[in-house]
Amino acid sequence: MKYQWQLVLALWLVTSTCIFAQEPVENKFGNGLLNITAKDNSYSLKFAARFQSLYTSEWDFPENYSLKNGNSNMLIRRARLKFSGFAYSPKLKYKIELGLSNNDISGASEYTGNAPRYILDAVIFWNFYKNFELWLGQTKLPGNLERLISSANMQTVDRSLVNSRFNIDRETGIQLHHFFYMGENVLFREAVSISQGEGRNVTSGNFGGHHFVARAEILPFGDFNDYSGADLEREQSPKLAIGASYSFNNDAVKTRSVAGSYIINDEGFYNTDINTYFLDLMFKYRGFNILAEAASRTADDPVAVNSDGTPTGEIVQVGDGFNVQAGYVFKNNYEIVGRYTGIDLENRYFNQGIEKQYTLGLSKYIVGHKLKVQTDLSFNNFQEDAEDGLMYRLQVDVHF
Repeated sequence: MKYQWQLVLALWLVTSTCIFAQEPVENKFGNGLLNITAKDNSYSLKFAARFQSLYTSEWDFPENYSLKNGNSNMLIRRARLKFSGFAYSPKLKYKIELGLSNNDISGASEYTGNAPRYILDAVIFWNFYKNFELWLGQTKLPGNLERLISSANMQTVDRSLVNSRFNIDRETGIQLHHFFYMGENVLFREAVSISQGEGRNVTSGNFGGHHFVARAEILPFGDFNDYSGADLEREQSPKLAIGASYSFNNDAVKTRSVAGSYIINDEGFYNTDINTYFLDLMFKYRGFNILAEAASRTADDPVAVNSDGTPTGEIVQVGDGFNVQAGYVFKNNYEIVGRYTGIDLENRYFNQGIEKQYTLGLSKYIVGHKLKVQTDLSFNNFQEDAEDGLMYRLQVDVHF
């Protein structure tokens, strides 16, 4: 409990100092709770908050097409505080994002100091030369597109199963980003990163090797007006982004590369090289949006063993996934979206084998992504012994 009180006190001191030190400024909903720039232009600060309230209901759906074993749940899916701006020079920017919900801070272990994992992002961005930018700190790695789009800007209640099973999330390290234009419209973006390889907020390690990620992206018709889920800007000309990412985690010690559980054997940590591949695209035009991704994970030795060769019971989640979703935003800012997701974890390692999910969703954008209500209904189709199921979700997203 002491961690929570320390965090609340620190945030109160920071925000109250900023508020009482500044003249009132004109602001509006969704543009941040505080927007401050020093008179000598030596720093700026934007403070924002957001949360998502989620209701979920699930049922088994057996062969006679009747529902059974229903259950429901209500929770705060995400609750975040965000600080951003520049320090000393507009070329030196920063971002801090803290998570306060149970989902945000879960995963504490001896490797994170047995403390809640409050910090999502703590990173500086240094535009040191022309179109080159150096990132230092903890933030999202340059992985799949669905993960790179903020959870505040999704066109569905939540990201797909492909993202939850395969994404490479956040880590502390160094990243180099660059972009250039070929001609007037064709935009290329590249990024590379080196990080620790064991996920966010790790305080003790490094137990394996290092994690290397590279991403390349081409936008043949120029940049999007809004690089997020749903075409709220109603792009007046077609916009397309095609990207590919590759992750190599050397001597990884977790079941999902940087996520999942640590793999322990009789000698300590079990290590294996893990490769993750992503291909993705996003298309927008006059309210219509398509997002598609393919992911694959391989490991040199996915079945963890002890020194005598006996299995430990831990297995690296290797396999493939595919997700495609499409939506249309009507002029009254309602959007209807459909999504298909397929997961194929290798049958020789996992009992569930192939899983398919079909989702139909509806969103109402009251103030764009800053205030919206989203709902969806999903059918889960399993190919092995598990029961098929239905899932209904309703979520309200508020972003000050």
